[in-house]
Amino acid sequence: MNVLTYRSFLPGVAIALGLLAPAAAQNIYKCPQPGGGVAYTDHPCRAGNGELLHKADDSEVIDRYLRLGQDQLARQYADARHLGALYKERLAAYQQAQEEKARRQHEQALVAQQRDEAARQQARQNQIAERNRLEAENDALRQQNDQYRDELARPVPAYAPAYWGVAPAPYWRRSHHHDRDPDSRRAPPRAPVYQLCTQLAGGRVKC
Repeated sequence: MNVLTYRSFLPGVAIALGLLAPAAAQNIYKCPQPGGGVAYTDHPCRAGNGELLHKADDSEVIDRYLRLGQDQLARQYADARHLGALYKERLAAYQQAQEEKARRQHEQALVAQQRDEAARQQARQNQIAERNRLEAENDALRQQNDQYRDELARPVPAYAPAYWGVAPAPYWRRSHHHDRDPDSRRAPPRAPVYQLCTQLAGGRVKC
């Protein structure tokens, strides 16, 4: 027997109807308790001074058995009260509700499956794009390496280009008679000077 005891009246009624009635189709009685408390139960009060708050009808009782998977008890309840038509009606409604529930679950499963498939396809596309990017970078590096090897394979001159003479002396170090004699400012040409060069990486030359 389900019993709920409360000391406040209005909250107790609301909670009792909310907990007892939806969970099981049954009668709900309010029974006074010694000391001013109140008990809500699905059976008549023992002292006979209770109040019937909710009376379960036949449809609720049959629906309760069907929801609990007790189809045989629902049929027996209906047959005992000559409610065969009501039983068939409630059974059809229950089956329709179950089919609707199964349909919604199937649709939700399809949506989840499509979402997962889309996520897998996107992941594959991201992998392909990343692989293409890495291959392009590798191709660019291979081309740079080929160019680098070609530059290293080119022959490098052993000597730097020859140059003649040296830089002219600064103005303040020139003698005054050179200014008077234009021919005296002409320095004789010197033999070319060659310097050894060192080949560096990348085809560069240090002399």
